Amino acid sequence: MKPSSFGYSRPESVAEAVQTLASIGPDGKVLAGGQSLVPLLNMRLAAPTHLVDINQLSELAFISVADGQVTVGATARHSDVLRDPVAAAAQPLLRKALSLVAHPVIRNRGTTVGSIVHADPSGEMTAVLALLGGSVRLEGKNGPRCVTANDFFLGPLESDVRPDELATEASFPVLPPSAGCAFAEVSRRQGDYAVCGVATLLEIGEEGLVARARAAYLSVAGTPVVLDLTEACGDVGGDLEQAYFAEAGRLAMSQLRPADDIHATASYRRHLAGVLTERALYEAYQQARGRAHG
Repeated sequence: MKPSSFGYSRPESVAEAVQTLASIGPDGKVLAGGQSLVPLLNMRLAAPTHLVDINQLSELAFISVADGQVTVGATARHSDVLRDPVAAAAQPLLRKALSLVAHPVIRNRGTTVGSIVHADPSGEMTAVLALLGGSVRLEGKNGPRCVTANDFFLGPLESDVRPDELATEASFPVLPPSAGCAFAEVSRRQGDYAVCGVATLLEIGEEGLVARARAAYLSVAGTPVVLDLTEACGDVGGDLEQAYFAEAGRLAMSQLRPADDIHATASYRRHLAGVLTERALYEAYQQARGRAHG
């Protein structure tokens, strides 16, 4: 199929982009990587009257690490973030998650901020932002505002971006010295959307015991689900095996409420969440111990 007809603008500055969006209203759409939007246009699942192409805005193609944050600009490609050694060292979860996003061809064009704004509950980067407590900076006709992950995801494919606003960057806190992270998912084929996925963040305290453990889940609800699993990991420490995190897996299964769909049953998704929680927490713990003793 082919998309419905639409107007097209290619602004040369953020201010011009915001002005154009404000003049168009709610029927406008921003085009960055287009890896999510273009298929929707072609299938006529989306029919905006106007596209605002921001690919000319090279000033938004940045990746920076400063003041305890990894900040990614709106036109930085997934592949750029994936290959950035400074960003990966500061927050390894970015590389771990991005390596699972679709295929290299899509990562070469798709943008990390665009993926977050798209707010797909099966998207890896939505879970990463939610788990880390990151934020998105929005530029609008009334000036900038910063929205935290807790408030940014409103529902499936719905984020807190107003019609006159442009998402210019997303920020992710760096990984603390005594912490580790991991990302695990199951998909039918490499590069497909995950049937279930989990990102974990774990910090160790005195004597190597787990001081804090959190997990964010994708493909189990309309928005990313973040769970505090610290209570189930309170006695975990020292040399251990993955099975020591079984209680955390059971706790996650008891709190998640996935639904049946054509891809998987709710019970299968819940089972996957438990297994992946164990696996990802164990990997995060091993990384945290290595960082603490390194």
